[in-house]
Amino acid sequence: MTQTVVITGASAGIGRATARLFGRRGANVVMLARGSAGLEAAAEEVERAGGTALALPTDVADHQAVSDAADRAEERFGAIDVWINVAFTSVFAPFDEIRPEEFRRVTEVTYLGFVYGTMAALERMKPRDRGTIVQVGSALGARAIPLQSAYCGAKHAVNGFTESVRCELLHAGSKVRVTVVQMPAANTPQFSWVLSRLPRHPQPVPPIYQPELCARAVAFAADHPRHKQYWVGGSTAATILAQKAAAPLLDRYLARTGYDSQQTGDSVGPGRPNNLWHPVDGADGTDHGAHGEFDGQSRSRSLQLWASQHAGAICAVAGGSLAVGAWVALARSRPSAGGSLVGYR
Repeated sequence: MTQTVVITGASAGIGRATARLFGRRGANVVMLARGSAGLEAAAEEVERAGGTALALPTDVADHQAVSDAADRAEERFGAIDVWINVAFTSVFAPFDEIRPEEFRRVTEVTYLGFVYGTMAALERMKPRDRGTIVQVGSALGARAIPLQSAYCGAKHAVNGFTESVRCELLHAGSKVRVTVVQMPAANTPQFSWVLSRLPRHPQPVPPIYQPELCARAVAFAADHPRHKQYWVGGSTAATILAQKAAAPLLDRYLARTGYDSQQTGDSVGPGRPNNLWHPVDGADGTDHGAHGEFDGQSRSRSLQLWASQHAGAICAVAGGSLAVGAWVALARSRPSAGGSLVGYR
């Protein structure tokens, strides 16, 4: 049976790579984003891959627009099987240099966009008692870093409201599933178009992963949604576990290293375009694709991700080896609220 998948933020980055992946599966892929140039190019990629595409220019900060897009998706393809929230924006600057309206805009897109997407999905999935919602989160939703206070706050909020929703679905005995994929630093175009007041060009904190690896993790989570969370990449696992064990030490470490690690050596001139209020890949812009500027530094594989997805087989082959079992437990730990963990962008 052909799946119908809705993906927000599908015009670039992880959302774009995820749309292509589901296209290769032959799915009906409904893509929401503001940038019409990016959406049109993404739709062509989905069609070439073997899927059926529906591109819907949508600002996810507008609840009615998201609900209308969900209606159009079901009018075209029938019931939505999977809803994937990816869309976000950010401001790279010290907190006291971010204007109130900018902080609000980041929160509306990066947090409320997930809330509105989840509302639209549940409104349609709960009466049918089936469906899956995947939240594309970030390691920065567990451990905040300097210069991204609005984004980190929004990602923390996504984790909080999603936990509440998951508990409510479990209480109701619903077969609708919701899961979170916590991402590592990813090579996406955001670092070329994010609003930045830093003196040098923004960059993801290494190690950096390609968006296609992140997309594979999203698809795996959609296929196995009973787990509460998945972590992507060894850096995500290390970040989240270190936060649990030594948060005050991380505060001091990031105070020393967090500024330089998020900037390249290239200075930024005035008039740099940004997508906070208007898409850079809009009708009068250009398509930026899934990748950012850091292909040469980015990884397309993750041993941690592979191990987390094959933990059962690894344990069986190892014959209960304590050493291997401990390593796998690090890759796929189980939180107290249930589920398994396998991610910052």
